[in-house]
Formats: sequence, structure tokens, C-alpha cells
Amino acid sequence: MKRFLWYLLGVFCLTLPAQTVSAYPLDGFDYSGIRRLVRLEQIMSGKIPGPRLLPGAGLGLEAIVLNQGAGKLDFSNIAPLRDKTLQKQIEALFPNRDESYSIAVLDISPGHQPRLALRQADRRFPVGSIGKLAVAAGLFNELQRLFPDSVEKRNQLLKQRKVVAGPWIETDHHSIPIFSPDTGAFSSRPTQQADEFSLYEWADHMISASANAAASILWKELVLMRHFGSTYPPSRQEEDVFFATTPKQTLLALGAAVVNEPLLAAGISRQEFHLGNLFTRQGQKKIPGEGDSSASPFGLLKYLVAMEQGKIVDPWSSLEIKRLMYTTARRIRYGSSPSLNRAAVYFKSGSLYRCKPEPGFTCKKYMGNQDNVMNSVVIVEHPDARVYMVALMSNVLKKNSAVDHQTLATQIEALMKSLP
Repeated sequence: MKRFLWYLLGVFCLTLPAQTVSAYPLDGFDYSGIRRLVRLEQIMSGKIPGPRLLPGAGLGLEAIVLNQGAGKLDFSNIAPLRDKTLQKQIEALFPNRDESYSIAVLDISPGHQPRLALRQADRRFPVGSIGKLAVAAGLFNELQRLFPDSVEKRNQLLKQRKVVAGPWIETDHHSIPIFSPDTGAFSSRPTQQADEFSLYEWADHMISASANAAASILWKELVLMRHFGSTYPPSRQEEDVFFATTPKQTLLALGAAVVNEPLLAAGISRQEFHLGNLFTRQGQKKIPGEGDSSASPFGLLKYLVAMEQGKIVDPWSSLEIKRLMYTTARRIRYGSSPSLNRAAVYFKSGSLYRCKPEPGFTCKKYMGNQDNVMNSVVIVEHPDARVYMVALMSNVLKKNSAVDHQTLATQIEALMKSLP
């Protein structure tokens, strides 16, 4: 029945302008307290003007579920999962592309056994903003430690704990959506030190808008949760004293533990996915890092599978992370393929570019000549029940690979649709 209702929603939304906006999901304000969702509901009901949702972006809370197709899938022996037909088709996409392209594709559609294809899937890349998925896992892990027997208390803390940005945000260029239900005022701008949001809203900004400021603030909160335990949250004075007097080596160990322990617990090794540094310079000054933030396509695929299996902390936490992944501010890179417009897309993208002196070369955004990493992880769910996952990583120097990622999404969608 849910699939049928989703189809009807898709038919309705086809009449709307094809501009994408955020959706936690759309009806999630009462549950999450994410204020910008009120604006989306007002737009979709016609009360105020604004950009409309794509067909696949209008799911409600109850329509987002963990996929049973992931089931008891076990990566300890991947040989039975490898599908010769899918492998051959995936390989055929890459002969004329940069050698760095590495990918893991997993089809978990109902009606057949899972089908896996890998290309250089163990190759490690700087993880970029996809590392924010580790912070999300850390957030729900610390909530579980605080309230092991009550998801209601976890939800309550996410909604009620308000955190002022402060210097931790410096410096972040990502814009975040800011909406006041009381006044109707809306703006989109980089985070400012006086901004105050709930933990839920900071998590939303971190995943949907990919805000580095939000990631560093949440990481800081995870350290406070681990240290203060049942007395969390501390007062502002207690927090300042803690960070001013705690040895840097202790902070380093705490910072590494809170974001990486949940990955290890889910069966994802350090080689497969590890987060080493906070996402802002001021955050790194306050909590030193290990300097190794990297992942492989296979490691990221394992994260998606563990989430669908309810093993990123527990089923409630996994579902909340999946809901947050449904919140991209707009579909970009891999997720922007028009072939995915009808599909629900759970997505995170990340990039990292660095430049070095080179005669005749001018450094530009996403066009580094030393590193130019672009990564995408996605779960695609179609109204016809087709479900597949992709973890794609590349390091094509001097070229913005966004269009190539979008093109690959279109090509992979076509071949996935053709599978028997």
C-alpha cells in the first residue's frame, strides 16, 4: 500500500517544477523539531511560494523504513554475492574514464539474492564530507549510551538540547537554511557564532547542507556526552573549563573514540572507514585529530548495509540516520541525475581538493592538481520496489567531476533497470 501511495505522490509531483529542496522527511517537524520542515509543509500546501519537491522527495516518516533486502547479508565471504552479469556491466562503464574511479554496487531488490559488483573497491581515498556519516553514527551511539532503554528520551534530548555555535564553526562557507515558524522569516547563509540550534537541527545541517560547522559542533557534543555522562549537558562554564584544562592527548583519544567506535562495532575496519580530524580549523585546535580521515568504496558500502540491517548502533538509530540522509538540500553530483527523479534517494557526497604550485595552472574549486577527490554514497529506492546501493570514489585532477558522477548515475540506473 505504501508503494502505491508513493506512486500516486510521484504522479502528482510530476506537475510541479523540478527544483529540489530539503526534506527530513516532509512531515517530520513534530517528531524532530527541525523548524525548516514547517516551511516545506507550507510550500507544499500552497500557503507560501517556494520550490517544490521532486517526485521521489515527498516521502513521509512512515514510508521510510530499513530495507529487509539487506537482511542477514554477510561480507565475511563475498564470493557468493558477486554477480558476473552486473560485474561485466559495471566494468564496461570505466575503460575511458580516469583510472582512479573506484566503485561498489549492491542490488538488494526483493525477489532475488543480493547482487554485488566491485571495481578497485578496497582503494582508499580521503573521505571528505562523507566522514560526517561517522559523526552521525557517533551521535546516536552516545545517545544510546546515555539512554540504553529509552528511544523516547534520546529523541527528547535531540529536540530539546540547544547548542550555540560559538567559535567552533570557524571557518565554514556552507550555507544552511534558517526558518522561523513564528515570523515566517527565511534565509540561507553560512553559520554565525550566535546561531542556536537543537541537536536534531545541527545533525540536519551536517548531513543535508553538509555544513562543516555543524559537524564540528556535534563532534564537540559527542565528547561532552562521553565525558559528562549522566550529567550531560554541562553548563557553558563547565564546558569551557573542561576544554581548557583537559590534556590534549586525552581530548584526542576521546575525539577519536566517539566517532570511530560505532564503525568498528558495525564491522567496519579502520582501513575501510576512519575519521581523524574535526571539520573546522577552530575545532581542530580545540580537539586535536589523528590526521587520517579515509575510506574505501567497500567500507562505505558496508556502512550502508549495516544501516539497513539496523546495526549502526541499533535499529532506531539506523533508521534516524537513514531519515537524515534523505535530507540533502538539493540533489547534487551523483544524486542529481534526472533518471533518479522518481526515486527516493538517500545520499551523502564529499569532496576534497588541494593545489600545489604549477606553471600555467590556476587553482579553482573542485579542480585541485594535488588532490581532487569526489565521493558519493547513495541508496536508490524506486516505486517499483527496485533498491540498490552505490559507493563511488574518484580523484580526477584538475577537473570538477560532478557531471561525470551524474552521468555515471544515469548509466548505472539504466543497467540496474535492465537486470532480470
